[in-house]
Amino acid sequence: MNTKLKIPDPAKAKEFFEDKMTFTTGPVELDRMIKAHENINVVDVRAEEDYQKGHIPGAINLPHDKWSTLEGLSKDKANVLYCYTQVCHLAATAACEFAAKGFPVMEMEGGFEAWKENDLEVEKAHHDRMFTFRH
Repeated sequence: MNTKLKIPDPAKAKEFFEDKMTFTTGPVELDRMIKAHENINVVDVRAEEDYQKGHIPGAINLPHDKWSTLEGLSKDKANVLYCYTQVCHLAATAACEFAAKGFPVMEMEGGFEAWKENDLEVEKAHHDRMFTFRH
């Protein structure tokens, strides 16, 4: 079956990419936002055990079984959510749920794997102490 390329409608493309820039960010951009002390709240929605092994510095952990608590989310900051990988939809699912409850949300595309691939700082938790390191 041959599928012909449909030429995208420029107006719809503009709207899509404006939305994409509003509601998503990448690891390098997020690192810049963190260092610039922008009005963001970084939220790791992965399982607690994975968060403990390593996470974005300063990120709070809100795993799926605790989403209903909304613990750590902010209505005064952009909550930037991330999960495991580009193909993981956990952060997008969380974003839908949290936005429905009135929280401003964004998703960091690529998940924690993309963060590590860009050789950005990783924070680890060991017995109630945090350690930050670079690869």
